[in-house]
Amino acid sequence: MAAHKYSRQRESILRFLEGRTDHPTADVVYENVRMRYPNISLGTVYRNLNLLAELGKINKLSGFAGADHFDARTDDHCHFICICCHRIIDLENLNVEPLITEAEQKCPGKISGFTGSFTGICSDCA
Repeated sequence: MAAHKYSRQRESILRFLEGRTDHPTADVVYENVRMRYPNISLGTVYRNLNLLAELGKINKLSGFAGADHFDARTDDHCHFICICCHRIIDLENLNVEPLITEAEQKCPGKISGFTGSFTGICSDCA
């Protein structure tokens, strides 16, 4: 993949996502990054989020409540998605290694990553 020149806006988007656990949408990223860069466009935010995902710097979570969400955690981990409020929660300390090992044994190709999600009703909505 071609090298990309440094962008303060892209760096700001990445820094905004790092350390967050709420998996924001592009609109939320835009509203927050716009405070520092008032002239940034929503299109620029979308392009940079997609580029960061392509580069493996963030994860793009698609198919959750109709909007893409973004996660700075790129390690193998699972999510819990509330079917009521659509909140996405990282599931910590879940041992996915046995599942990955079994999948590798049964997969006709080479597995390069893992994402998993569970759905239900979060404790706030229950």
